[in-house]
Amino acid sequence: MIRYYILIGGIALISWLVSNKLKSKFKKYSQVHLRNGMSGAEIAEKMLADNGIRDVKVISTPGMLTDHYNPSNKTVNLSEGVYNQRNAAAAAVAAHECGHAVQHATAYQWLTMRSKLVPIVNITSSMSTWVVFGGLALGAAAGVGFGYYVAVAGLVMMSMATIFSLITLPVEYDASNRALAWLKNKNMLSQEEYAGSEDALKWAARTYLVAAIGSIATLAYWALQVFGGSRD
Repeated sequence: MIRYYILIGGIALISWLVSNKLKSKFKKYSQVHLRNGMSGAEIAEKMLADNGIRDVKVISTPGMLTDHYNPSNKTVNLSEGVYNQRNAAAAAVAAHECGHAVQHATAYQWLTMRSKLVPIVNITSSMSTWVVFGGLALGAAAGVGFGYYVAVAGLVMMSMATIFSLITLPVEYDASNRALAWLKNKNMLSQEEYAGSEDALKWAARTYLVAAIGSIATLAYWALQVFGGSRD
């Protein structure tokens, strides 16, 4: 278990560093005010309109970096620091979330797959580690018996979260690409503003990359324990 805690600690540290970097980038580009004077909400509404999307609402949601697109009720939820603000960071986030709305409207296959996995992951993610650990406690490392099958079931549950993390990558990168393409093609931002928005979205995407790597590493560790790896 010592190696497991080292692995989790290392992943948590990297995640913390990337998250802090993202927050610092957001703060930096929040100081780059838009020449067009548009707020994040106005940019979101224009991007939706330019893509012929009329049935999605742009609303404000509490918190910082809590921005998201909800496909179930078709709402682009922008945090307080994005909805009313008129800077490069707000423009980037607003356009990115609208990128998800465009994905939904065009039936982007990766988004569809991720949406189908959400209810499964919501159930399995909270218990998978405990199921694997319980199987190991019942003797799964020997490769036989009830404990082995319990642990394998736990690994299957854990793999759902890993698959979800991997599918999330193309979804997030594609949303950013759609956002940046729209911002550039419609001449929404100056060169400096666009560079800031692009950099902010790159760091946002890295948070998902770290999460995916962490999920793969965790699954691999427990698989080694179940299928014959030594235990501390």
